[in-house]
Amino acid sequence: MNRENCSSLSEFIFLGITSNADLKITLFSMFLLVYLISLLANLGMIFLIRVDPQLHTPMYFFLSHLSFCDLCYSTAVGPKMLIDIFAMNKSISFLGCAVQFLTFCTFADSECVLLAVMAFDRYKAISNPLLYTVNMSSTVCYLLMAGVYLVGLGDALIHTTLAFHLCFCGSNEINHFFCDLPPLYLLSCSDTQVNELVIFTVFGFIELSTISGVLVSYCYIISSVLKIRSAEGRLKVFSTCASHLTAVVIFQGAVFFIYLRPSSSYSLNQDKMTSLFYILVIPMLNPLIYSLRNKDVKEALQKLKNKI
Repeated sequence: MNRENCSSLSEFIFLGITSNADLKITLFSMFLLVYLISLLANLGMIFLIRVDPQLHTPMYFFLSHLSFCDLCYSTAVGPKMLIDIFAMNKSISFLGCAVQFLTFCTFADSECVLLAVMAFDRYKAISNPLLYTVNMSSTVCYLLMAGVYLVGLGDALIHTTLAFHLCFCGSNEINHFFCDLPPLYLLSCSDTQVNELVIFTVFGFIELSTISGVLVSYCYIISSVLKIRSAEGRLKVFSTCASHLTAVVIFQGAVFFIYLRPSSSYSLNQDKMTSLFYILVIPMLNPLIYSLRNKDVKEALQKLKNKI
């Protein structure tokens, strides 16, 4: 569509999670509790890793950035969503919508790539523990993290630029609680086939690459584990990897359901529930999964308690 025929929207209005007044207090209380637990758990994980020398290893370096990504993308959406549950005016400016999506997408994409990097880190630690600190030096870790954030930001910029150059010449009501691509595309009077194709190619390539990286890493990990003669040693390795695999399956499953399916199968009510899960629940679960199953984190927590 010709840009001259597009009306200039100054704001969007969220329809929110529900219009049922009886549910609002319950939902607000539940989501606020989840968000606060997520906030405290992720900040606590970052702080614990920073202050405890025992956790100054590549594994926990990446784990601290996982907590940082969880913290950033959940905070890009969570506070506004909580306020809007009771707000009469659920509006967000056009620019604010673009910034919200850009922030959310940058850190959510970064987490996708980071989970693959963490699998690679586990492969290096298990396959050749004697050379682990050499192979995963500080320089290598920082370069990997720079790559993670560059991929996340690059992908987010592509989708944000394409989405917010569409024509919005009808309703400005987004049937969602934050600025996400599927509900935005439904509002547009432009042809969104190019946008959807870009999601399937660019974001799909990132997803395929990261999942392939995780699978290849774990094939090598399993091969290395089978060579360990001690049953206790094998159990320790599997226990460490189980936390990471749990995080990968939960996060990637939610992402696939939202973005990598045909637009004809979009169901915004289902998408809202799935979005709530990966925006609020997953960031709460990740630090709990790693802390509850990790001996080093438990010991670091105990030492911190004793100091206090």
